[in-house]
Amino acid sequence: MKYPILIAGGGLAGLVCSIELAQAGLRVILIERKKYPHHKVCGEYVSNEVRPYLEKLRLDLKALGAVEIQRFRLTSPRGNVLDTRLDLGGFGISRYRLDAALYELALQAGVEVVLNTTITDIQWKADGFEVQTPEACYQAEIVVGAYGKRARLDRQLERPFMQQPSPYLGVKYHVRYDFPDDLIALHNFKGGYCGISAVEEGKFCFCYLIERAALKAFGSIPVMEKKVLARNPHLYSILHEAEFLYDKPEVINEISFAPKKAIENHILMAGDAAGLITPLCGNGMAMAIRAGSMAAHEITGYFNHHHNRAQLEEKYAQRWQNEFSTRLWVGRKIQRLFGSEALSEMALHFFGMVPPAMRLVIRRTHGSPF
Repeated sequence: MKYPILIAGGGLAGLVCSIELAQAGLRVILIERKKYPHHKVCGEYVSNEVRPYLEKLRLDLKALGAVEIQRFRLTSPRGNVLDTRLDLGGFGISRYRLDAALYELALQAGVEVVLNTTITDIQWKADGFEVQTPEACYQAEIVVGAYGKRARLDRQLERPFMQQPSPYLGVKYHVRYDFPDDLIALHNFKGGYCGISAVEEGKFCFCYLIERAALKAFGSIPVMEKKVLARNPHLYSILHEAEFLYDKPEVINEISFAPKKAIENHILMAGDAAGLITPLCGNGMAMAIRAGSMAAHEITGYFNHHHNRAQLEEKYAQRWQNEFSTRLWVGRKIQRLFGSEALSEMALHFFGMVPPAMRLVIRRTHGSPF
C-alpha cells in the first residue's frame, strides 16, 4: 500500500497535521497504536496561542466543555504561594475529549486512520519510506513522526537521547475538588512538581512529575504520595479531600527532556517526538499542535510546489528551531530550580521579589497566537 504521506502517531501533533493536509487535498494515512477516546499522562492545559488555529480547523472548544484559565499559582514545598495572571491565558480540556474530537475531524476531512496498530519499523529506501506494522507494510513518500515522548521507534532509529535514561516518572489522575476553575497551580515537592487545573464537566487534571528513585524507595504510588507529595500542604489537601475518579492513575516512565532533532533519518518529527518541554512550563499541548501545523504547511508546499526533499527538511528544521528551541532551553534551565526544596524556596522568593521575572519566564515558554 503506497501513500504520499504517512503519520506515525495520533496524538495532537499527528492529528492536526493530518487534518490540515487532508483539508489541503492531500492523501494521508495516520497510524495510531490505541483507539479513541483514551487517557494520556498530560497536564491538559492549552495556551491560547493555538485557540485561533483550532477554531480555524472548526473545533468547537465551547461545545467540548473547555474551561477558561487566566491565573497561575506557584507554591514551594513548604506551602508558600506566588500568584500571577497569565497574559495570554489558556483553557483546560482532557486529552480523552480533545484527541477524540480531533480524530472525528480527521475522519471528516478524509484522513485514512488505522487504529490499534503499532509501527514496528520505519526504513528509508532511496527516495521514500517503508513502514512496517504487524498487519501490513506501507510505502510513503513523506513520514511524520508524531508518536510521543519515547518509543521503540526511537531506539530503532538510534536516537542519542535513548542512551540517556531519564530519572522521571509521570502520574496523572482526574479528580473532583473545591478549586477555582480559572486557576492553574503548580505545587513543588522534593524531587518533583505537580499541576492541577480544570478540565470539562467539573473535573480537574491532577498530574505530577517525580524522580523514579522516590517510587523505588517507597514501593508504591500511594505510599510515595503520602510520604513525599503530601509534605507540601496544598498537595496534602488535594490528596486527602479530592474525589479521585480513576481506579488507578495513568503512569508513564522514562520521560526525557534531552534535546532531540526535528529531522531524523528524513522523518519529520513533531510534538514530543521532536522535543519535550518540562511540565513546569505547562505548554506542551500547544507546542505539539503548533508543530503539527508547521509540518503540514511545509509538506503542502513540497507537494504543491517544489517537490524538493532537501528543501522540505531544511525549512521544517529551521522553522522548528526558530519556534521552539528557546522555549525548550528556558524550560530545562528553570527546571533546575525546582525539585530541590532549598532551590524551590529560593526561586519562589526571587520571583516574588521580582514579579517581572516570572512573567518573562511565562512569555519565553509561550508563543504568539497563530
